[in-house]
Amino acid sequence: MKAVRLEGVGSIALREVGKPAAGPDDLLVRIEACGVCGTDRHLFHGEFPCTPPVTLGHEFSGIVEAIGTGVSGFSVGDRVTGDPNIACGSCPHCHAGRINLCHNLIAIGIRRDGGFAEYVVLPQKQAFSLPKDLKPTHGAFCEPLGCCLHGLDLAQIRPGSSVAVLGGGVIGLLTVQLARLAGATTIILSTRQASRRALAEELGATATVDPSACDIIDTVVGASGLMPGGVNVVFECAGVRETVEQSMRLAKAGGTVVVVGVMPQGMKAEFEPFDLLFRELRVLGSFLNPFTHRRAADLIASGAIEIDKLISRHVTLEEAAAVIANPPAPGEVKVLVVPR
Repeated sequence: MKAVRLEGVGSIALREVGKPAAGPDDLLVRIEACGVCGTDRHLFHGEFPCTPPVTLGHEFSGIVEAIGTGVSGFSVGDRVTGDPNIACGSCPHCHAGRINLCHNLIAIGIRRDGGFAEYVVLPQKQAFSLPKDLKPTHGAFCEPLGCCLHGLDLAQIRPGSSVAVLGGGVIGLLTVQLARLAGATTIILSTRQASRRALAEELGATATVDPSACDIIDTVVGASGLMPGGVNVVFECAGVRETVEQSMRLAKAGGTVVVVGVMPQGMKAEFEPFDLLFRELRVLGSFLNPFTHRRAADLIASGAIEIDKLISRHVTLEEAAAVIANPPAPGEVKVLVVPR
């Protein structure tokens, strides 16, 4: 079969590899769609830990083609989505219910072969069923939506809250929708790209800001800004130093900052500890999708989350390596790799 293989830092290519077989507790899944994530680009550049050579792709869904002898609850022909993050279940973090912090975490598409291929092997415990009439490409959004749900859980948004979202990529735009569903009445999204600002307003943002055209701090939280004094919750969804630093200044006293965006390893950001202390900010990191994948799948199946407007284009496996090796195109939100 064909698979997109990361062979080392800066080295990615389409290869012919053997078709995998399902073990006793596995499903063999024929991939319908797999999303290109910013993490895939970090992996390509050596900015996030992984174990090459490996087939990339951790945002996938597809059709069950074969099942292991020990599998129950799934049948050939089922549509499924895969949670790529396999926790060991026996380390202290797993025992405490913090499976995303597992000492022995193995991620499909990062440490074992993933979904930029014609087939993937998916452990039964990582598989979640999807409706057979769901649009095939929509299942690939379960993993990023699950990550956003974890951020929303940490933020503890209450109805009537004010929210700022920094970053207009797929994570930011999903977060806008979740904040709206959670009852936030003010949702401000900041991104440089006009097309993403327009889309954010379609999806529920009450206001958008171009940080390259204004002083975002003054525009949002200044005396005559959109939310003088600050917002209840800030979601940093861009994964860059500038927005991490802005997030601390946009939160009101007693507010919450949730860092969802993935910054390259080793990158530093500055903040003033006195400000953190004096305004008693709650600053949280949101890592992966612990116990949220089922909820994400149900939300997508319900139609409560707009998906089609987030899909910029479909590409083939033959085109995928070039997409990952290059920066996103202007205005691009989510590229899906569709093997067939």
